Amino acid sequence: MTAYVALLRNSARSVLAYRMAFWLNVVGSVVPLVALSAIWGAMLAGGRALGGLDWPQMRAYLLVTFGTGALLTAYGDFRMANRILDGRVALDLVKPVDYQRSRFAESLGGVGMEVLSVALVVTGVVLVTGPVPVPGGTQALLFAASLVSLVPLKFVIIYLTCTLCFYTQNYVGLFWARETISALLSGALVPIALLPGWLQVLSALTPFASVVSTPALIFVGAATGTTAVRLILMQVVWTVALWCGARVAWRFAIRKLTVHGG
Repeated sequence: MTAYVALLRNSARSVLAYRMAFWLNVVGSVVPLVALSAIWGAMLAGGRALGGLDWPQMRAYLLVTFGTGALLTAYGDFRMANRILDGRVALDLVKPVDYQRSRFAESLGGVGMEVLSVALVVTGVVLVTGPVPVPGGTQALLFAASLVSLVPLKFVIIYLTCTLCFYTQNYVGLFWARETISALLSGALVPIALLPGWLQVLSALTPFASVVSTPALIFVGAATGTTAVRLILMQVVWTVALWCGARVAWRFAIRKLTVHGG
């Protein structure tokens, strides 16, 4: 456990050392938030509602979407992928720590800065555009539980994508493919309730909705009580299933490791 804490601490220091790059990434992620806010603001003007969400709820939904998208980005997945692509992963394999848990610990190292950045952006948006509905009591606890649950789930999705680098020898295409599919099926671009029926079914068969749609719907009050609990349990089920699947995938992928030396 001490080794994993050390990895977490080192990754946190790395994020602080390159904080300019981190904040530039945050600024870049604000642009889609502004664009989506403008689009949905125009569509929901005059008190209209779509997918059961009015404009105040949609603003809250978009802010939660921004927050979930910002998590686990500080200690980028490109670092994990590049270690595989250039062969440095061989050095990780000789260390007396579990590889998957080590990468998870490193990813957690940037969460503090990510939460700070989300808090600053959300505060700024609220000050400029006005308050948004905030859950209280049990609903707030359910929202907090969904946020905690999505962290390991989002990590393992990223981890599995990086594992594919053993086969592709490239990560850029994998990254954008994952981002595109996730944006569509998670509810980040459009709430899942507004998607065509067949896309809603497809979304339900993937873990992406548990990363974005679940905490967003709980926050705005569209999922309450047993429905919210069921969605959180689905997050846990996906996390366990993908975590175990990632361990199996790693055993096969590591056989493709090629290290050139001289």
